[in-house]
Amino acid sequence: MRRVFFVIFVVIAIFVAAIPCSPAFGLSLFSKDAHASEVTGNFTVMLYGGRYSTDVETVAFLIPEPSKYTFELYAPDFDYKVVRGVPAADALHMADQFVRIDYAFLRSELNKILDVDGSTIGFEVRPLYQPLEFGTEDVLDISYGLSNSRVRIYVRLKPEVWNHLFGGGGGTKGGGR
Repeated sequence: MRRVFFVIFVVIAIFVAAIPCSPAFGLSLFSKDAHASEVTGNFTVMLYGGRYSTDVETVAFLIPEPSKYTFELYAPDFDYKVVRGVPAADALHMADQFVRIDYAFLRSELNKILDVDGSTIGFEVRPLYQPLEFGTEDVLDISYGLSNSRVRIYVRLKPEVWNHLFGGGGGTKGGGR
C-alpha cells in the first residue's frame, strides 16, 4: 500500500514540476524558416539573455506593432529587455548584433513564429554556434504556448548542452569553457 502511494506521489510531482516549463496552458505554436524580406513594419524587440560575455542562452524576438497577441517571456524581468517602435531593418540589425555575443558564434537564424492558422505573428533571431564547441549548432530549446491571445515564450538550453556546460561534459567544470 505504501508503494502505491509513493508511485502516485511521484507521478503527481513529475506532472506538477513539468507545468511551469511547458506550454501546457494553451496551444503549442511553432516556428519555421523565414527570409529577411518578410520582416516589414515596426516591431517590439525582446532581447533575452546576454547576461555575460559567453551567454549562449541568448535570443531576440521581433513582435509586430500592433499585434493581436501579447507576448510574455517566461523569465525574470532582469533576464531580458524590451525596445518598442523599432523599424524592421533596425530591428533585424539590433537582433543580429545582440545574438553575436559568444566567441563560438557561427551565424544567426531567422524564423517566423506561426499561430494556429499558420499566420506569422512574430519572428525569432537565434544564434547558431560552431558545432564542435557544444556538439550542435543550435543550443536553444524555445517553445511557445498560446492561451487567450497571450503567447508565452519559454527559452532554455537543450539538456545535452546544459549538461556539457554545467553538468560535467568533460574533465573541467563547464565543459572546458
